[in-house]
Amino acid sequence: MPKVKTHSGAKKRFKRTATGKFKFQRVFKRHLLTRRPQKRKRQLRAPGYVVAAHHHQIEKLLPYA
Repeated sequence: MPKVKTHSGAKKRFKRTATGKFKFQRVFKRHLLTRRPQKRKRQLRAPGYVVAAHHHQIEKLLPYA
């Protein structure tokens, strides 16, 4: 049986935590930040976590993570 390829886009965006969750960095924090409120930019620093209902999709994209 051949090896399964890892999805290149997913491996750049998701990391698996020690508890098995998938962590990702929030979007909308690259440019045009002067028009955004400070509260919004501060909240975007926190990582996001994939909800459990979507874990099976990410695991298919990252078979060896």
